[in-house]
This record gives sequence, C-alpha cells and structure tokens, in this order.
Amino acid sequence: MLDHVPYLPYAISAFIGIGLAAATGFRIFLPMFVVSLASYMGWIPMNGSFEWLSGLPTLIATGIAMMVEILAYYIPFVDHLLDTISIPLATLAGSVMFASQFADIGTFPQWALALIAGGGTAAAISSGFAGTRAASTATTGGFGNSVVASTETAGAGIMSVLALAAPVIAFIVAIICIIAFLVLGRKIWRKFRNFNTNKSVKTIDVESVENPRHLE
Repeated sequence: MLDHVPYLPYAISAFIGIGLAAATGFRIFLPMFVVSLASYMGWIPMNGSFEWLSGLPTLIATGIAMMVEILAYYIPFVDHLLDTISIPLATLAGSVMFASQFADIGTFPQWALALIAGGGTAAAISSGFAGTRAASTATTGGFGNSVVASTETAGAGIMSVLALAAPVIAFIVAIICIIAFLVLGRKIWRKFRNFNTNKSVKTIDVESVENPRHLE
C-alpha cells in the first residue's frame, strides 16, 4: 500500500541516516560497527561506493576501534582528550553514515545532505555530551563522568538498532535529543559558569582574609 507513496524510499533513507548520525554523536565507532556487521551479514544492502562497509576488514577495524573508544572514556583525563576531537570526528562519521543511505542520488546532493543533516545532527549531540562531561568534572570532580560515558554508549547502541529496525522512531528520538541538548545545554552551561564564578569569589575571599594588606 505504501509502495506507491512518492519519495517514500528517500524519506525512509533519511530517517535511517539521521538515526545513524545521531548514534555517532553518542559514540563514533559503535554505529559504524553495527552498520558494518549488518551489511556483512546481509541484513541491509550496501551499494555503490559504500560497499567497503560490508567487508570483513572494515568489520574487524570498526570492532576494535569501538572497544578502544568505549573503554577510553572511562579513563580520567583521556575522556577529556577525546572530547577535544570527538565533535569533528563525529561530524565526519555522521556524514558518512547519512551518505551511505543515499548512494544513488548523485555525489553533490548526497554529500551536501550528508554534511548538513548527518554531520549537523552528530555534531549537535556530540557537543552536548562534551559540555555535560565538562560540567560533571567541575561539579563532581570527575566521579560522575562514568555515568555520562555509560549513557553515551547505551545511547549509541539503542540509536543504531533503532535506525535500522525502526527508522521513524529513531528519527523522532534524534530530534528530541537535539532539542533537549539545545535547551538543557544552556542550563548546564549556566550552572557550570556560576559554579566557577562562585569558586573564584570564595578563593578571593580566602586570600583577602589570609593577606589583609590586599584590602588596603
């Protein structure tokens, strides 16, 4: 019945692409591993210039990279180092995941859509979690970072599966995540800024008490 709906295949491809791009905003290599595994097993088609995703070397490489990335986010200081490069890498990975669903529309429109929709979605979610981790470090001394890391990994896994199994739901969840980060991100940043301001004020007060001459 829905086979005769105009442009429905492109809409479904867009939903899948947005879902996978959102997943790369959580974790870069986990969605790529899921797509590589699914295409290698023949569960999803991979045509055109993206057939390399279904190859065994890609499956092994993304699997190793996925495990290293997941474990690295539980190591103090290393997680912040990864945050410095996660946004551009997530943008690139999100663009690739989105473009893989539009291999038959031409190179320019394919990558233009991929950079805007896929890259933009991945960058928004990745930057949101980077800000959340920074606020967690400042307010909990880094003890809450493991919770953030676990949430990211779980989110990447759920979004990857949803994108392939229920693309419409994945699309809706991705939009909700972006809106949530835009709204909550500002609140987190304000609390983070106020926390640093209050900390600076307390430091100045202590120095003033210990060195009364500063008040002269």
